[in-house]
Amino acid sequence: MESARSEDDWQTCFRQLGPALLLFARRWTNCRAEAEDVVQEAFVRFWRRQHSIENRALLYAAVRSTALDRLRGEERRARREAAVALDGTAHFEPQFTSVDESQEQLVAAVERLPDEQREVVILKIWNDLTFAEIGNVLEISPNTAASRYRYALGALRKTLQPHE
Repeated sequence: MESARSEDDWQTCFRQLGPALLLFARRWTNCRAEAEDVVQEAFVRFWRRQHSIENRALLYAAVRSTALDRLRGEERRARREAAVALDGTAHFEPQFTSVDESQEQLVAAVERLPDEQREVVILKIWNDLTFAEIGNVLEISPNTAASRYRYALGALRKTLQPHE
């Protein structure tokens, strides 16, 4: 019976304080939905730690802490994405300025490679990455990157070798 009563108390507390906590959380969030997520997450943390619902100041502190954690997480994600975007400018598809028949054949042969192999060839040859770096970019092992490269070179050799 105690747990049912306690659950009712928590629900009542959430209904009573929810709007004020939501307003408080909006200070650190971009939209109402994010603020609602912050309040819910903070309330669940607060409840799991078995804090007393009478300690309203601690509940507000939990909302503030949760909101700041999310804000810092978003800032870290934005920095990572910006770093990847800057790093991504160094990776490019091969561009040939003067196109002759052999270059056209090479482009066509590279285009016919399976995507997995083509990615590795482009990163290795045109972007000068190591197999370890390629593995990090593609989220595969360096050995897998090396194998894909080896298979790609074999396929290119077959395609580009003059037929006798």
